[in-house]
Amino acid sequence: MAIGSGLGAQLGIAAEVTYGTYVAPTRFLEFTKESLALKKTTAQSAGIAANRLLALSSRRVLTRKEAQGSIEMEITNKGMGPLLQCLMGTTVTPVQGGATAAYTQTHTLASVAGKSLTIQKGVPLTSGTVTKKNFLGCKVTAGEFSCEVGGMLTGSFEIDGRDVEETSALAAASYSNMAPFHFGQMALKTGTYSTETALDGIRKVSCKIERPQDVERFYANQAALKKEPIENDLVKITGTLESDYVATTLDDLHTSDGATSLVWEFIGPVIATTYFETFRVTLPAIRLDEGPPVVDGYGVLKPSFNYVGLYDGTNNPKIEYISTDVTL
Repeated sequence: MAIGSGLGAQLGIAAEVTYGTYVAPTRFLEFTKESLALKKTTAQSAGIAANRLLALSSRRVLTRKEAQGSIEMEITNKGMGPLLQCLMGTTVTPVQGGATAAYTQTHTLASVAGKSLTIQKGVPLTSGTVTKKNFLGCKVTAGEFSCEVGGMLTGSFEIDGRDVEETSALAAASYSNMAPFHFGQMALKTGTYSTETALDGIRKVSCKIERPQDVERFYANQAALKKEPIENDLVKITGTLESDYVATTLDDLHTSDGATSLVWEFIGPVIATTYFETFRVTLPAIRLDEGPPVVDGYGVLKPSFNYVGLYDGTNNPKIEYISTDVTL
């Protein structure tokens, strides 16, 4: 029996072979908050019958089903691959570093067609019995990462799902010995792509990657369920760089509307030889929209620059993840 509160909850995921078809969870996420829920559309008959004062229960029908919500977590040194793949789109096979236990995943921005997850949520009753909800056809429509002074690297993933079923068995949760990435491991670099250099004064960084999709593909012959969402707009990459005003590097880029490559990385403990636990976001071209410094008191100036990620014409954004995960 589990603990009869949120302490007994679990969240398992697995990549689907076919959109909306259940796959038993193979990885279990350590999460801080989730809001996954069935969303249903119903219709109530309004037929008039002599002297009937209340609508008939038997004349209410379920006309549409889907699932929506989000998952919030600390980004750890293991187990992030399936979510990153569904966010970025590239089909990834981890590449072994030499003959070591280190494996590199390179998630380059690509179409997310065919990338979906089964997400199983275990929700405990106060008795300790864990109920199950299996979310099928889960597409990642956005992912946001953030880290500030003294904090962990956190992630939030927005989910759109096709259906929820409660038949498939609750998987037994198991967890690797995970460790979170954090501010003490954080570096931010800017400059020419592939030769970026460290930028001083950075106190907080965020990056949001949005994957717009048509999630309204409800048709006849689909039993009130949607078909797989299709991308219907350009990818949107935005974020914020919060800093102390130690140099004019960002200010000058804002003034000139110049572009710079941005590398935001977390380097953890060594896995073997030259391979370290790593989470790295590379944006080959960003431009700053807002954030020139202003004086609003006696303290150190702390400008906050908002940026947008763009295509440099050659290189696509990517997330590199080095861990001991042999597979996603």
